[in-house]
Amino acid sequence: MGKALDGVRILDFTHVQSGPTCTQLLAWFGADVIKVERAGAGDITREQLRDIPDADSLYFTMLNHNKRSVTIDTKNPEGKLVLEALIQKCDVLVENFAPGALDRMGFTWERIQELNPKMIVASVKGFGPGPYEDCKVYENVAQCVGGAASTTGFDDGPPVVTGAQIGDSGTGLHLALGIVTALYQRTMTGRGQKVLAAMQDGVLNLCRVKLRDQQRLERTGVMKEYPQYPNGTFGEAVPRAGNASGGGQPGWILKCKGWEHDPNAYIYFITQAPVWVKICNVIGKEAWATDPEYATPSARLPRLKDIFAEIERWTMTKTKFEAMEILNKYDIPCGPILSMKEIAEDDSLRKTGTIVEVDHPVRGKYLTVGNPIKLSDSPTDVTRSPLLGEHTDEVMAELGYSREQIEALRTAGAI
Repeated sequence: MGKALDGVRILDFTHVQSGPTCTQLLAWFGADVIKVERAGAGDITREQLRDIPDADSLYFTMLNHNKRSVTIDTKNPEGKLVLEALIQKCDVLVENFAPGALDRMGFTWERIQELNPKMIVASVKGFGPGPYEDCKVYENVAQCVGGAASTTGFDDGPPVVTGAQIGDSGTGLHLALGIVTALYQRTMTGRGQKVLAAMQDGVLNLCRVKLRDQQRLERTGVMKEYPQYPNGTFGEAVPRAGNASGGGQPGWILKCKGWEHDPNAYIYFITQAPVWVKICNVIGKEAWATDPEYATPSARLPRLKDIFAEIERWTMTKTKFEAMEILNKYDIPCGPILSMKEIAEDDSLRKTGTIVEVDHPVRGKYLTVGNPIKLSDSPTDVTRSPLLGEHTDEVMAELGYSREQIEALRTAGAI
């Protein structure tokens, strides 16, 4: 059985997180990803946040599985020729350099098209065209300029960034979709094209419900599913909503048994309207099912704080897993707050390949996140990240270079 992207060759000029997330996903689907790195140093994340001396960091290994690594000095004239040969042989060039860096290397869109008219050039940038397009952007900056931080946290505190890497990895996922879409279009047009994923745009796409709420707020001046209703006040912009669900089904994070000493002994509880009667029965408030002040969703909205306090009195008598087991019997939506330790030890996630153990020749065994997208005809095998320059000779030979030519290029410092 083949892989979905068998035969697609990716020239990977990415580093850190956003770009490598994209190219790793393409590699998991079968693309041949050739990662171009600087000789002697490579991707900066190889040495960032190291937990084992002289071994590639987990930051690098967990973002560069299933790839091949070559080292090329792109400033060396002969190294530049090697890169031109790679461009001619590859289908997609992916980069997340600072704005203008690829042009300064001599590889403008026009030059790449001369070398390979079918080449797709895919880029991650901080901003799209506009007043900020030349600015550098990192994860937390993207969360701020994309609207996530202003709408995250509690109303009486400062804006908060999320632990989910929605700026970097989120944009990488958007770029991967753009690439496979461009590849599909190329089968009909025969032409390459440019693909841009701006981090601000990617974060905003993930925050679309907040843009929805901004327009609702401007029209009505109030949003009843937010915790500011009915006693708080709404300003001109969408407020921070704490742990509110932000949708038509009110939800909140509630304490569970052991919360005093376990920072993750909590459960997310949604008071979904169709199971309201079941909720009342489970928590011992059967009278609420018919009480006009609680029986309908609209009647409950002004009383959500008191309702969740009463539900919490019940959840505090159960561990988060006990509560989930009971609630699931009645189809009451909920979810325990799982720590990274609990996730790492979850056997079910290992069986599905969402958590994978990988063996590395230097650092030994480590856990990583596997492919989050499962295809029935293109199963993912997660292989270790490459050592720096591990595949230089192999890739050069595939380009037609002889052993003597490879040694000459190495002597010249081109590779």
